[in-house]
Amino acid sequence: MTLVAEIAVAERGLEIDLTVTPGRTLALLGPNGAGKSSTLQAIAGLVEYTGAVTLAGRTLDGLEPEHRRVGYLFQDYLLFPHLSVIENVAFGPRAQGTPAAAARASAAEWLERLGVADLATRRPAELSGGQAQRVALARALCASPEALLLDEPLAALDVEVRADVREELARFLRSSDLPTVVVTHSFDDVAALADDVVVLERGRVTQRGTVRDLVREPATAYVARLVSSWSDD
Repeated sequence: MTLVAEIAVAERGLEIDLTVTPGRTLALLGPNGAGKSSTLQAIAGLVEYTGAVTLAGRTLDGLEPEHRRVGYLFQDYLLFPHLSVIENVAFGPRAQGTPAAAARASAAEWLERLGVADLATRRPAELSGGQAQRVALARALCASPEALLLDEPLAALDVEVRADVREELARFLRSSDLPTVVVTHSFDDVAALADDVVVLERGRVTQRGTVRDLVREPATAYVARLVSSWSDD
């Protein structure tokens, strides 16, 4: 289930290529406006791009988002406020044509796996930030994706819970066999979640490597500042 993207989004000044193999997490690191979220949106088919995206040997170009088999966790989670938790999670398989009972059964299984089965009947407005993040992740996974895209998955959380949720997410990603791309501007997130790192600045890749590579030899002033700040914690 290798994910390969060689794409450009002209109106956003973005050019990037990346490869993510099964069971590994690649972090897209960069300042605001660097093109990180645009990269995820292109892979998911939410914005027009030139180039090519392949997943598990399938060409995704021209496919609508619901047919790409890509799970997407948005920065603000974007749970449907009028639906219960279990209905939110069942939405993906329902959209793919799965009968309602089977979709709800699959949703219940994912809620159980992520430790939030007791929230099934609640509405999103009744959830804490950490609970909403788990529900949104369950929704992304319930559609049986072949890759996972996480856009600033910790940014909406309060500081006091962010470290705990980061640790939980790191454990989940280490146990997953999906190729995963996580967008962040936080080096704490990169260090905790990522196997590999691609640094984007102004729509261009300025460094690739592991966390250790970036710490040992930052390629730009931006990376050097992040590494210095993180190392001093």
